[in-house]
Amino acid sequence: MAKKVIQTERAPKPIGPYSQAIQIENLIFLSGQIPIDPATGKLVAGGIREKTRRVLENLKGILESQGLGMEDVVKVNIFLKDMRNFSPMNEVYTTYFSSSPPARSTVEVSRLPEDVDLEIEAVAAV
Repeated sequence: MAKKVIQTERAPKPIGPYSQAIQIENLIFLSGQIPIDPATGKLVAGGIREKTRRVLENLKGILESQGLGMEDVVKVNIFLKDMRNFSPMNEVYTTYFSSSPPARSTVEVSRLPEDVDLEIEAVAAV
């Protein structure tokens, strides 16, 4: 079973010792994305809606680099620093997964890399 490392300019460069995504057979495991703009390498400004949009665009960029789309996502894990951001995050999330949404978990965590408000990771089927 060969492991394929996925790297694209359509998502931020990793800020640690990990790959943007790994493909094993017909599954792609996308590392958690935080609201970093890949063009600037900086955290995006704004509220949870803007940050959620940036994170989902990062995941979308990784998928599209492999000829896939958000409809290929089968599982999502969302990490929120404050569960009070659940509803506005969900408003944006719904626009990316409007039909046949993937399985999902959402948890509140005490701290995330770069002290951001959210991180989202995903698994997609090829």
